[in-house]
Amino acid sequence: MTILSAHPIDEAIRQRIEAELAAIEQRHAVRVLFACESGSRGWGFASPDSDYDVRFLYVHELDWYLRVEPQRDVIEVPISDELDVCGWELRKALQLIRRSNPTLFEWLDSPVVYREDAQVAGQLQSLAPAFFSERKGRWHYLAMAKKNFRGYLQGETVRLKKYLYVLRPLLAAQWIDTGRGMPPMRFAELAGTMVTDPALREEINQLLAIKMAAGEAEYGARFPRIHAFIEHELAADKPPADFKRPGGEESALDALLFNAIRDC
Repeated sequence: MTILSAHPIDEAIRQRIEAELAAIEQRHAVRVLFACESGSRGWGFASPDSDYDVRFLYVHELDWYLRVEPQRDVIEVPISDELDVCGWELRKALQLIRRSNPTLFEWLDSPVVYREDAQVAGQLQSLAPAFFSERKGRWHYLAMAKKNFRGYLQGETVRLKKYLYVLRPLLAAQWIDTGRGMPPMRFAELAGTMVTDPALREEINQLLAIKMAAGEAEYGARFPRIHAFIEHELAADKPPADFKRPGGEESALDALLFNAIRDC
């Protein structure tokens, strides 16, 4: 049974996002190198009223990098209607890649891309796996799963979308445990690989169908198979004995930054 998935981006919204990115470039004197969808529309299970979570990477002109005092390295646009737009400066992003930041790895794997410098984005996507730390990734995803499970799924009536906010990181941690490397951003790919029980797959699809048709705040009764699966997996969790260490070369990140600034 195929896991349900959809990445709905209305064309009018896409044009609005592209206009917002162009305005950011003018307002801040930057060049946007990569912009993607980072939230539920990228994961593949958006509700009709889900926000558009736009995340982007950008580079300044050379003089910005030649100042004594560090400058602000984040651009945040006030949330307007359904748009949530935020970006990281390229050097900050490369530092986070070096530190194996799972969120940034997800951005680079997003199935919804609004803007892309093919050379820079391609280099980032090629370099990322070498800097991926299985240990850090596993800790990040399991901590997220446990926090959301404790915080939102303890009653007999629960906020339904929170099941997916537990399942996705829990399955991502299991993906890492099986030696598959960086987990995919698309939930359908993640669940399609890691969930083998047909009955559990069917219940996940029932949950996805409700989530993709109802509002973000929809509440409902527990899903018994999903709930039991989560409880069992969290209770039985034992970290693997060892992980291989990341083998990325920092010089490659330095070269990427230099070339991107030179071309700005």
